[in-house]
Amino acid sequence: MSEEHIKTTETPAGKAMLLAHYERIIEISKQLNSTFDQRSLLQQIVAAAAELIDTEAASIMLIDSMTGELRFEIATNIDTNKMENIIIPMEGSIAGWIATHGEPRVIQNVANEPEHFQSVDETIEFQTRNILGVPMRTHKKIIGVVMCVNKHHDMPFTSIDVNILTTLAAQAAIAIENARLFRQSDFIAEMVHELRTPLLSLKASTAILLRPDLPETRKRDIINTMQSETDRLMRLTTDFLDLAQMESGRTRLQIAPFELRKLLEESAEVVTPQANEKNVAIEVFCDDYMVNGDRGKIKQVLLNLLTNAIKYNRPEGRVILRVLTFNNGEQPMLQVQVEDTGYG
Repeated sequence: MSEEHIKTTETPAGKAMLLAHYERIIEISKQLNSTFDQRSLLQQIVAAAAELIDTEAASIMLIDSMTGELRFEIATNIDTNKMENIIIPMEGSIAGWIATHGEPRVIQNVANEPEHFQSVDETIEFQTRNILGVPMRTHKKIIGVVMCVNKHHDMPFTSIDVNILTTLAAQAAIAIENARLFRQSDFIAEMVHELRTPLLSLKASTAILLRPDLPETRKRDIINTMQSETDRLMRLTTDFLDLAQMESGRTRLQIAPFELRKLLEESAEVVTPQANEKNVAIEVFCDDYMVNGDRGKIKQVLLNLLTNAIKYNRPEGRVILRVLTFNNGEQPMLQVQVEDTGYG
């Protein structure tokens, strides 16, 4: 272990305590493997971590597959609304060091640790005194960090604590991966269900087209229906593929500069025929901005938002596409809004 003052307990009492803790871990593992509800899993994990290590608080941070940063998923001492806005950088934080190096880390006094990320304490109004953190590792990769803070009675963390939390983190990582796999199986079932409807429609249409007595006008109607269902199939498969890539972390963003106003006008033009059918007016309010981003992905999001804004709008309603500016610290940011006059 690469941290200071990790005490090893070799006494009979210490060994008995270790055995009791491992028995508790076995019990927890059975609970973890009995559910695929990830929220429930995470609650059990942090509760067990705080219980077995005897600390004031425990938390789980998972690596964001899109950004590579750590984000709080659950914590015993942080409100859910606050967790959403806290990002832990890989560089300049203890949790980031653990995730990057794949090793446990003990800090008996954070006041002497320059890598302690104090922003979290300031955000949640909490004072961290000491920290024990271990990586959550699957057979393929590290997916996050389990961390316990503030050992009760100002006691130091021991090697037994490190072993206990490492074992629990390993079980937890496997359980979380199992939950993700379970969600993927649900995703496949949903995909099959969504694809079944247009496929059945196409099958019925081809059967009708084979009838020799079918009028020509009826044939044209059926062909139009088949074209519409084929387009729907293509959209569904594209959407499912994009979603699968996002969930697996295989999505790669193509960042390049582009003209934002031109993209907004282009997106509005694509959905104009759909808007005309409902007499919905589309208005674009945007100054000339050159921005960096994945133009294709942003266009895909805009088209989805615009399509829904038109679909659920009132007849002769309006859809407004506007850009707002604000500062995120010292960096200027743009926010794209899609507003509609729908019933919701």
